[in-house]
Amino acid sequence: MQEVGNVSLTYFNVSHNSLTEVEHFPWKNIDVLDLSSNLISGNLPIPASTIRVFLISNNSFNGEVSSLICNASSLQILDLSHNNLSGTIPQCFGNLSDSLEFLNLKKNKFYGTIPPTFAEGCQLTNFNLNGNLLEGPLTPSILNCRGLEVLDLGNNKINDTFPHWLGNLPYLQVLVLKSNHMHGSLRVNSSKSSPFFSKIQIFDLSSNYFSGPLPVRYINSFKAIRNLEKIRSTVSYMGVNGRNGSGFYTYSIGIVMKGQDMELVKIFTMWMIIDLSNNQFEGGIPEVFGKLNLLKGLNLSHNNLSGGIPTSIGNLTSLEWLDLSSNRLSGTIPNRLADLAFLSSFNVSENQLHGQIPQGKQFNTFGNDSYQGNKGLCGFPVSKGCNIIEPAPPNVLEKDGSKSNITFGWKVVLIGYGCGVVFGMSVGYVVFQTGKPKWLVNLVEIQHEKMRRRKSKDGSRSNGRRRI
Repeated sequence: MQEVGNVSLTYFNVSHNSLTEVEHFPWKNIDVLDLSSNLISGNLPIPASTIRVFLISNNSFNGEVSSLICNASSLQILDLSHNNLSGTIPQCFGNLSDSLEFLNLKKNKFYGTIPPTFAEGCQLTNFNLNGNLLEGPLTPSILNCRGLEVLDLGNNKINDTFPHWLGNLPYLQVLVLKSNHMHGSLRVNSSKSSPFFSKIQIFDLSSNYFSGPLPVRYINSFKAIRNLEKIRSTVSYMGVNGRNGSGFYTYSIGIVMKGQDMELVKIFTMWMIIDLSNNQFEGGIPEVFGKLNLLKGLNLSHNNLSGGIPTSIGNLTSLEWLDLSSNRLSGTIPNRLADLAFLSSFNVSENQLHGQIPQGKQFNTFGNDSYQGNKGLCGFPVSKGCNIIEPAPPNVLEKDGSKSNITFGWKVVLIGYGCGVVFGMSVGYVVFQTGKPKWLVNLVEIQHEKMRRRKSKDGSRSNGRRRI
């Protein structure tokens, strides 16, 4: 059976089975080989030099990757993700510039540095090294990969400052640097007016040591998240229209969505996410966030941010989750946020906010966990009620015609009541001592006459009822 098709076979797919081993590949002209999602262990076999697509993800391959794999000079898609491969990444990967478009080494045990050299004319569009033991710094030769759309270096040990030069990649849509040892400020010192990261849709720098103010210049350059152009009318996913034309291999990414770690097997082209959480950013939240009206998720939690929540956040009509928890934010929660129709996850816990929580619409669905740690907040759903002070009566004018600033409350009423009692007792005492004045005698006689007439009428009515 091993000899069947050993010359003519070009496409072989045995993915999603329970295969446990592969001794060797007898097919000399194989073009596409898919062994992904099996139980295969052992060293990584080297395919024929003619191979174009080699997929072995989700297995138990171990050991180092031989540089002989680079003899496959026509290789376009190489997915070795979710295995136990170790050692350093073959330097020759950086030289597969004429063909390699997708390189996915995610979730292995590679260590050392990222290949330092990417040749001119690099064709990479998806470069994923997430979940390894790689160290930095990054190499600027990645700029030779002008068509790069997805760069995922998250969950490694990269120790470097923010690579500002990545902003010059004209088609970069996804940048993930989360959970590394990156540090320093994101402030741009360059005076160049050219836009940075104009195609960015997913920008994840979470769980690092970045400091200083939030990167206003970058945020202002995220034109793909701003509704400045016609929105795509068709549903599509990143990577389905790659130059290889296969259409069956799409980009994937791991993100935190609504507080949960999620693995997106496909990246919907309309996902717009910014995650700067778990850093040391300080200062206020800039109003410029309000321009990103296609944004789906914003996470600024666990920083040192201060000041108020910008009312411009209410412009983010596509927003589905907003996490501002564990900062030093003060002021009130803008009522405009209650108009965000798609907001299904909201967290401002562990801040210094006060005032009444917005009521109605989506805010009726958020629990107490969204607000805990803010002693000044009141209203549903927290247990603390809000003391509402009655406003002053309208059109109260001073002598000069201006509105009075006087407000009325129960204390004022009680004071007036007490003064009236004291005044009445004083008048009674004076009258008792000096005798009844004529006006008071007349007033008493009038009141007596009214009471006499009332009694007379009541008596006649009573007699009428008895006759019935």
